Amino acid sequence: MSNDLNLQSNSPSNDSVNNDINKHDVKANAKPQDSFVKLAMRNMVKKGGTSLFHFSLTIFGVIAILFGLAIAFH
Repeated sequence: MSNDLNLQSNSPSNDSVNNDINKHDVKANAKPQDSFVKLAMRNMVKKGGTSLFHFSLTIFGVIAILFGLAIAFH
């Protein structure tokens, strides 16, 4: 009985062999990670109204700051 246990513990288990094969398959089939710009564009399309509102607030804020600085240093 003890000989059976020793043989089982020294041989690689089927689970570890299958896990190694599965890890290799996942790495081979994995596509590269999307770039930050692509993820940002996808998020903008998904949340269109909110993104456009924040973009317009940013543009108006920058114009207001530039206009205020132009008046202040005139």
